[in-house]
Amino acid sequence: MIAELAGAVEASGFGRWASGSALAYPIANVAHVLGLAGLLGAIGVYDLRMLGWGRALPAQTLLAVVRPLAVGGFGLLVLSGAVLFAADAVALAGSDLFRLKLILIVAAVANAAAFEWIKPHGRAAAAFAAASLILWITVAVAGRMIAYV
Repeated sequence: MIAELAGAVEASGFGRWASGSALAYPIANVAHVLGLAGLLGAIGVYDLRMLGWGRALPAQTLLAVVRPLAVGGFGLLVLSGAVLFAADAVALAGSDLFRLKLILIVAAVANAAAFEWIKPHGRAAAAFAAASLILWITVAVAGRMIAYV
C-alpha cells in the first residue's frame, strides 16, 4: 500500500514537476537546509538554556524569541520536504533511513508537545531538552545519510 501511494505521488503532476523542473529540486534542497538551520538553531539554543547554559536569560523570554524561528523552520522543512519526497517518492518510501527519519520526527514533535503540555522544571526540563537535541540532531543525520546509502 505504501509503495502504491508513493508511486502515485511520484507520478502525480506535483511529483513530475518536482523531479522534472530544473529549479524545483535544487531550490527545495536549499530550503530544506535553511529550514533545518532555523529549526535546529532555535531549538538548540532553547534546549541548551534548559540544560543550564545562559541562566541569566529567562527561559520564557528566550522561548518568545526563538519559537517563531523554530515554527518557521519546521514549516519550511515540511514544505520543502514535500517537494523532495514527491520527486523521488518510490525510492524514499523503500528507504529504511527515510522511515527512521520519519519516526524520529514524530518522536521529536511528541517530545516538544509533551514539554509544552507538562511544562517541566529543573531536571525534568533538562531531560526533555537533552532528548530534543538528540532527536533533532539524529533526524538531521538520518536525512543526510539518505543520499549516501
